[in-house]
Amino acid sequence: MKISVLTENHAGAYTIAEHGLSYLIEFDGQKILFDTGQSDMFLANAEKMNVSMENIDMIILSHGHFDHGNGLSHLSGSTLICHPGCFVKRYRNSDHVYIGLKNSRDELSWMFNLNISAEPEKISQRIFFLGEIPRLTDFESQSTSFIFEDSAPDYVMDDSALALLLPAGLFVITGCGHAGIVNTLEHARKITGISKLSGIMGGFHLKEINHQTKETIRYLKENRIKHVLPSHCTELPALSAFYKNFGIKQVKTGDILNL
Repeated sequence: MKISVLTENHAGAYTIAEHGLSYLIEFDGQKILFDTGQSDMFLANAEKMNVSMENIDMIILSHGHFDHGNGLSHLSGSTLICHPGCFVKRYRNSDHVYIGLKNSRDELSWMFNLNISAEPEKISQRIFFLGEIPRLTDFESQSTSFIFEDSAPDYVMDDSALALLLPAGLFVITGCGHAGIVNTLEHARKITGISKLSGIMGGFHLKEINHQTKETIRYLKENRIKHVLPSHCTELPALSAFYKNFGIKQVKTGDILNL
């Protein structure tokens, strides 16, 4: 498996950064673009990294936030898989700034072969799109800073992830982890039937060293997860806790992970 970090919050030595996420995943004979950031920066970084963006088999949109999907406007022609909830109008509650996708469902249907599903999708023998992730733990997804256009709370139910079946166990890739990292990993276990967890990479949506962060760390340690790679929307206090417990290396644009 090869993962190229095309967009991330933190710049690498020769690549640029923005608030967003985009990974190019090459695994099991598939070339998958997972999220696109909020601009064409993922394409600029790919060029600097000598990463080919030709012959992409499909694009996975983890959820319908601008910093994960607005880069779609710079692509066309591929298959795009996402949850149906990705197309709602959504806002930040604190200042009512729009944070949803720039492109409508109709526009993206015209640009891509659109595969919309709240159910899990088997992409290949060893790759699964997890669909809608149930919120089962009592310490994750308990509050939200987002609202819909009618001011109802938005818990980002369209948040999804990818599960890759490696010889060492499941490797799960998240966009923001709004559903919660533990909920996501437990759902991946259920969908794939694989209990062994090898790694977790992507946005963890953890901000502070609070109960959720501590319980997430406890779960990862109890399950002896070897590869812990918090990225994007995981803020410094939480990152410090992950460093203390797992000795993590900060994920930056330009990084290439080979497993």
